[in-house]
Amino acid sequence: MQVSIAKRMITQEAANAAVQAALSNANNNGWAVAAIVVDASGHMVAAGRSDSAPAAVAEFARDKAQTAVLGKTTRDFAKRMLSSPELQLGMINRGTLCAWDGGVPIRENGVLIGAIGVSGAAGPDDVKCATAGICAIGLCD
Repeated sequence: MQVSIAKRMITQEAANAAVQAALSNANNNGWAVAAIVVDASGHMVAAGRSDSAPAAVAEFARDKAQTAVLGKTTRDFAKRMLSSPELQLGMINRGTLCAWDGGVPIRENGVLIGAIGVSGAAGPDDVKCATAGICAIGLCD
């Protein structure tokens, strides 16, 4: 019987770099966003917010990251939730789940090591910023 497992996690250095790249991408496009990276257990590792972004978007970004750390993008999560009334009802009871675009898992060599959530722009633009963050640390798909 195996008693324990090793779990890989994103480093703080990589998480900070991903957040900064996401914010830079947003700034270059005139979007005011928040970006948050969580580790594979869903705990926040790094966070940042554009100067003009409302504080509430940081909470949305956190929820998107915590949803994406389940292993699918928040877009895919939304599709799954829409497939079943029971799943939709269950989501109401889970305060940190978010089905809006902008949450993307972070994988290294196929292993989930964390997730990034971006909020504040339009959904597809949040995804662009999140993807820029992931690419900045060399983990583009």
